[in-house]
Amino acid sequence: MKAKSFLFGIFLLIPVLALAGCNSQSSGSSQKGQDKDMHSHEDMNHSGTSEVPKGLKEAENPTYKAGSEVMILASHMKGMKNAQGTVTGAYDTTVYSVSYTPTTGGKRVENHKWVIQEELKGAGDKTLKPGDKATLEASHMKGMKGAEAVIDSAKKTTVYMVDYTPTTGGKKVTNHKWVTEDELTSAK
Repeated sequence: MKAKSFLFGIFLLIPVLALAGCNSQSSGSSQKGQDKDMHSHEDMNHSGTSEVPKGLKEAENPTYKAGSEVMILASHMKGMKNAQGTVTGAYDTTVYSVSYTPTTGGKRVENHKWVIQEELKGAGDKTLKPGDKATLEASHMKGMKGAEAVIDSAKKTTVYMVDYTPTTGGKKVTNHKWVTEDELTSAK
């Protein structure tokens, strides 16, 4: 009788362990995907100065004015998504996502968000198109300044500089450059 109970218990345990293994495997895959999204921003200079590139003009009528309390919807880096923040500046420009190989060597950075028109060497007022090449003057990340980039996307919009405290804890990020208008919502 004990042997039958033992075997019955083993047969019940096998599917439970198999399902648990599947669950941990899928959450591991999900975590790897998140890590991949964050990896290209590991060396990002999260805080910056309030200085903006020469020629960048303040937005005349931004949705979120300087001092507005916002919630950040973007997940450019760990702890950013759903973080509460304060707008420190709003500017009208063309914003780009770019791919480039750092001047310091290492892995190619894909689809970095965001670089603005005024951070592209010699771009002037001409909006670049996906596939165009440009030299970066931004220094958001190690090895970014001076790197040749390929434009992945471009759009005219208002970009924001924000202060926020990461949802993962840690030091407050000040003057983070850049978040687009569709990556913000009013704080609740």
